[in-house]
Amino acid sequence: MRCVDWRERYERAAARYAGGETREPDERQLVQLANAAWAAGLSLLMAGERDRAAEWLRLAAARYRESWVVGSDAWGRQIGAMKALLIADDDASEAARWALDAKAAVAESPIGRYAAALALLILDNDEWAARHAAGLQREASFPRDVADALAAIASHDADVYAEAAARVRRSYELRDDFLEDVPVPDTALALDALAARRGLA
Repeated sequence: MRCVDWRERYERAAARYAGGETREPDERQLVQLANAAWAAGLSLLMAGERDRAAEWLRLAAARYRESWVVGSDAWGRQIGAMKALLIADDDASEAARWALDAKAAVAESPIGRYAAALALLILDNDEWAARHAAGLQREASFPRDVADALAAIASHDADVYAEAAARVRRSYELRDDFLEDVPVPDTALALDALAARRGLA
């Protein structure tokens, strides 16, 4: 993991959130607020302040929900909300149902079907989650490490999950671009939360 001053990253993110609250809360601004809250939460988590981190991550999930427009195919908002709540060790079932109600399970894009797989795992529908994960494993444009981890969680395969999760983390170490400039393997953290509920991690 990179050498990062997590307290400084938190202060920057919290300042962006505070500044954003002074502007008109339209769709775009709500997404920016959600992203800032997400960054603040992850920074606090890395600083060891889990309780305060959870508060910010719950706020991020709420802002992602508020920003969504019915009929939108911006699946990152559902994914962001689900991941935030999973990392906060909170109930993500409402965010999961939001994704499925938005028709993520029949989305044309792999990212939409990724949202469906996460939602189904959250709701303990492992059989259907496995089918979506298998489809993502065949998608050349979707990260194979993430698809493999989803499939392993759905099939309760601890060994395959451990190997896939390690690859997910390595992929973050090789990246230079992160949401809100917060270099945290958030996907791995969310997957770990799902795996832990099944005794896999």
